[in-house]
Amino acid sequence: MKGFSLILGLLFMASVSAQEIQMSETASLEQIYGEAQEAQELLPMNELGIEFGYALYEATVTTVDNNPVLTVENVRDYAAVYVDGKLQGCITEERKSITLQVSAGKHMLQLYVENIGRITYGPEILDNSKGLFGSITLSDMEIGNWRMIPLLVRDCAVGELAFMPQTGGGLPCFYKGIFTVETPGEIYLDVSGWGMGEVWVNGHYAGSYWEQNAQQSIQLPVEVLQKGANSLIVFELKSNGKCTMHLSNKAVFNLSLIHI
Repeated sequence: MKGFSLILGLLFMASVSAQEIQMSETASLEQIYGEAQEAQELLPMNELGIEFGYALYEATVTTVDNNPVLTVENVRDYAAVYVDGKLQGCITEERKSITLQVSAGKHMLQLYVENIGRITYGPEILDNSKGLFGSITLSDMEIGNWRMIPLLVRDCAVGELAFMPQTGGGLPCFYKGIFTVETPGEIYLDVSGWGMGEVWVNGHYAGSYWEQNAQQSIQLPVEVLQKGANSLIVFELKSNGKCTMHLSNKAVFNLSLIHI
């Protein structure tokens, strides 16, 4: 009996580690928009009623230059930059400028910002504003007329989201896939290649991930797993065209990000 249990466990581990999850459906973020505010200047998240989480800052911009440089005075803590629905890259407090790959003309600029809610340290310890604030320029020209929208990611009921077939790429959204489990046990979700986001299994929150963290996996709670089909929903901020995830029987790490 002990030998049979060991074989069964090894078969379970093999089937789990080999399983690829097709994220075949998506749900738009418009379904979880909070109350929008409009202002000439940027408002920090604190003034949008957000203590931690996500917000969308958007504005129509016009540039006379090809490939203009976008520069932000303050970003806390991370922002994915999109122009006309196409990912341009990311900005952080350490990297506040980015060259946009666009031609001269009118464009829709959207910055999806994440704020983990931590207290600011160092010389700015008395300033705990989050999100985007201060000036933001495009080719040294100030951008104004902002529309700012709280994104109620953590507060939404993911089971009530309306999903559509995956179309591939585009703006940040929710992704949905199905994976199977023969015998619920210790399973990790390998998030390698994805950017930043949140994970739910069978409607239960499982955790968050970020490509700059050394650990690139999330342990799925065994108590919410069920024999047979299981639902996986992922919110992804940096939509880079990924449409699959994998299961693993052990934690996954990016060794290049581990400092000894």
